[in-house]
Amino acid sequence: QVQVVESGGGLVQPGGSLRLSCAASGILVRFATMRWYRQTPGKERELVATITMAGTTNYADSVKGRFTISRDNSKNTMTLQMNNLKPEDTAVYYCRVQTTANNYWGQGTQVTVSS
Repeated sequence: QVQVVESGGGLVQPGGSLRLSCAASGILVRFATMRWYRQTPGKERELVATITMAGTTNYADSVKGRFTISRDNSKNTMTLQMNNLKPEDTAVYYCRVQTTANNYWGQGTQVTVSS
């Protein structure tokens, strides 16, 4: 059974940092493209960052220069380092693990940026 679990969310002041983690079990992430999404109430889920099997990264314009996505295939994990956080980054952040045949989502972790 495949499980995808996010962690690392919390409350942080504007300008602060958080590091989100996504841990997968039952699947080898080295064979997957991995992405972070975020969602706020009443809005569609937004793609934040992508990292391919080859390690190529891509970011939404709103987070470029502030967020860094990375992966550790040996630990079957992915991380999102978020710096210089802004109130508009407040959302539930989701991890998506995508292989050629399947798609897996975590339950999400809440990030709140507020003074």
